[in-house]
Amino acid sequence: MRIELICTGDEVLSGKIVNTNYAHISRRLDEVGLDVIWGTTVGDDRARLLEAFQAAAARADAVVVNGGLGPTVDDLSQEIAAEAAGDRLELRQEWLQRMEKHFAQRGRQMPPNNRKQAMLPTTAELIDNPVGTACGFALDIGSARFFFTPGVPRELHRMLDEEVIPRLAAMTGGSTLHRLKRFHSFGIGESRADAMLADVLDLAPDGGIKLGFQAHYPELETKLAARGASEEEIRRNLEPVADEVRRRLGNFVLAEDDDTLESVILDLLARRDMTIAVGEIGTNGMISGRLAGRRGPNGAFRRGIIAADIGEAFAALGLSGAHNGASSEASQCVARGVMSLAETTHGLSVLVEASPTANGRPAGGVIHIAVATGNSAAPRSAEIVGDEHRVRLGAVEMGLDCLRRHLVGLPIEERVDFEKG
Repeated sequence: MRIELICTGDEVLSGKIVNTNYAHISRRLDEVGLDVIWGTTVGDDRARLLEAFQAAAARADAVVVNGGLGPTVDDLSQEIAAEAAGDRLELRQEWLQRMEKHFAQRGRQMPPNNRKQAMLPTTAELIDNPVGTACGFALDIGSARFFFTPGVPRELHRMLDEEVIPRLAAMTGGSTLHRLKRFHSFGIGESRADAMLADVLDLAPDGGIKLGFQAHYPELETKLAARGASEEEIRRNLEPVADEVRRRLGNFVLAEDDDTLESVILDLLARRDMTIAVGEIGTNGMISGRLAGRRGPNGAFRRGIIAADIGEAFAALGLSGAHNGASSEASQCVARGVMSLAETTHGLSVLVEASPTANGRPAGGVIHIAVATGNSAAPRSAEIVGDEHRVRLGAVEMGLDCLRRHLVGLPIEERVDFEKG
C-alpha cells in the first residue's frame, strides 16, 4: 500500500518549528510494516493545500494529513478536504456536544470559534480524539483514503496508535502481524553497532526481520522489526536474532523496549532494598531530574545536590578541607558526602569541567564520575569532544550508566566511542 504524509502549517514550512510530527508518524508506520512513499509539507494557503491533496489522491492509496484542525482562521484542513472531495461541510452535533462538555468540565465557556472544529465534510468518518477538541476524520478523495490528524503531538500520538494505524492495517487485509523489538545502548555509534551486528539477520529461520538504527545522542536505538503470518512465526524468527543482538552489544545495552536507563537503575535498587543520592556539578540537575521523574513508590532516589562548581558542592555537603577544582578525588568526596548526608546505600557524583580550546582544539569537557557504596568509591574520568550541550548530555548518560554497571557487576571504566584520545 502506497502511503503519503502531508504536514500543514506556515510555521512548519518556514522551519520556525521542527517538524517532529512527521518523524513520529513515519517511524510508527514503519514499525508496523507500513511504507511511506511520499512526504509533503505545505503552508496555510488554500490553493496549495488543494493542489497537495489532489496530487496525493492521484498517486497514493492512503494519505495521513497532520495539522490544520484548530479553531483559527488559518486552520483550513476541513474546508479544503471538502472541496477536494467535491463535498460540503456540516456541523456534527455529537462533536459539538463533546467540546462543550470538555470546556464545561474545566469551568469555562467554549469560545464561539471552536464550533469550527465540529464542521466536517458530510461524507467524512469522525475519528475520536480522547485528549483534545480537534476531532480527526477520514475521507475518500478520489481513490485514496485520507486521514486527518491534529498537530498537537500528544493528541496526534493517541489518535495515530488507537485510530489511524488500525484502519490502515485493515486496508492491507490485516493478514500479516508485526512486532518491534528495541535495544537502547550508550557508548557505541551507528557504524560500530552496524559492524557488530553484521549478518545477524541470517539467524532468522524464515526471514522476515528488518534491522534498523536510530541515533539520538547520547543513546542509540537498535530496532528489530519482525513480520509474520502468526505469533509463533514471529517468535521463531525474532528470538534467536534478539538473543544474538543482546550478546553482541553486550555491556553497552542499557535497557530494552519501553524501559529506560533510569527505570532500570531504580528497579535494580528497589529489588535489593537499596537507595541512591546524587551530587551534580555542571549538569544543570539533569540526573536528579531523570531519577526523580521515575522515583515511584519505592523511594529509591532520596536526594540530589546540584551545584555550579566544586566549592559550592563542598559547602552544600558540609565537607571541610581544601580541594583543587574538579578532579577524580573531588568527585569521590562528593559521592561519599551525598551518600552520608542522605543516609543512602549508594552515592553518585558527576562533575563536568569545560576543556580549553587553545591551538585550534575543538571544544569539549572533562568528566569525573564516582559511585560510592560503603567505605569505597569507584572513579571514572573521561573527556568528551563537543559543545557544552553535547558534553553535558554525555556526562549525564555516562554517570547513570556507571551506576547501572556498578549495580550489575560490570566494569565502569569501559571506553565509549564518544571519548577523546
